[in-house]
Amino acid sequence: MRVGYHGTGSGAITPDGCAVEVWERLPVGEAPDIIERAVPVGARILELGCGVGRMTHPLVRRGFTVTAVDESAEMLARVRGARTVCSAIETLRLAETFDVVLLASCLVHAGDPQVSRGLLRACRRHVAADGCVLIQREAADQHDNLPRERKVGDGLVRIVSSEPVGDGVRSVHAEYLFPDGRWTQTFRSRPLTGEAFERALAAQGLAVAAYLTDDHTWVRAVPTALREWRS
Repeated sequence: MRVGYHGTGSGAITPDGCAVEVWERLPVGEAPDIIERAVPVGARILELGCGVGRMTHPLVRRGFTVTAVDESAEMLARVRGARTVCSAIETLRLAETFDVVLLASCLVHAGDPQVSRGLLRACRRHVAADGCVLIQREAADQHDNLPRERKVGDGLVRIVSSEPVGDGVRSVHAEYLFPDGRWTQTFRSRPLTGEAFERALAAQGLAVAAYLTDDHTWVRAVPTALREWRS
């Protein structure tokens, strides 16, 4: 496990504290619809941090060709219908580029700024010159009004707390309660204002082309031609 990241419960737990059994139970929501509207029909998609394939599977069913990347072999074992690559995102170096690079699950808010920079650098490295990067951000109230819970099938997802731990980083604790088990996850998040987010993109040769949702949680970015950017 990484410093500040851990999880409990039955089954495999990934280095960032995610329980594989939990992620198989979580709904994908409207994300596939948002993605489909924002990209060309039949696009080649590089999905970074695919997990068990919650987004991979509906995207494949909609006719997209997906290369799914995750650092957890246990997560990737659940993915069907897509090429899979087991790798940390920050160190990924495929000898190809893609129409679309997808960075969902609010991964851009990684607590370690070096990791966050590495994630965006991997997006820039693998997006075609005329392609785009789709990024999911935290909602503005992500760390407010806690504890907060929502129903998921026959279970509950509860965000228990979000506590500052220094340097703009928060330690978030979540519980996943189902009739057949209880899991927890503690992870670190670095909230980013809109301006800070756009600066982070610019530093890695990306620029916001459009915010795809009213709450600005989904973003379409495009590569820029910054001479100083290096892969």
